[in-house]
Amino acid sequence: MKTIGKLAKELDISVETIRFYERKGLIKQPLKPENGYRLYSITIADQLKFILKSKALGFTLNEIASLMSLSGNCADVESMGLKKLQLICDKITDLQRLEKVIQEMTDSCKSNQDPNTCPIINALK
Repeated sequence: MKTIGKLAKELDISVETIRFYERKGLIKQPLKPENGYRLYSITIADQLKFILKSKALGFTLNEIASLMSLSGNCADVESMGLKKLQLICDKITDLQRLEKVIQEMTDSCKSNQDPNTCPIINALK
């Protein structure tokens, strides 16, 4: 059992981040004893670690809440994972398209002989 400050430090997050997850309903705030501080259990620490790892993989808070509720249903979790994977693949495709366009635009600057005009600016007009 740890205080919110010690737990935050251990997980390298802020106390406000923990409170935010409490407000969002991702974790439950422990009851406060009459005299003393709320103590956070190992279970809550594990839930926070799950949230942080899920966020690092790009899951939204709503998706994380769903994952937490589906923890025992592998088929549903797999389905969510496949949807997230498709979104990532789509983003990669979009980024590659942007990379090609911007590369072509910057290449046009290299071959530009007119110091008073910029091909990129002209293309954006």
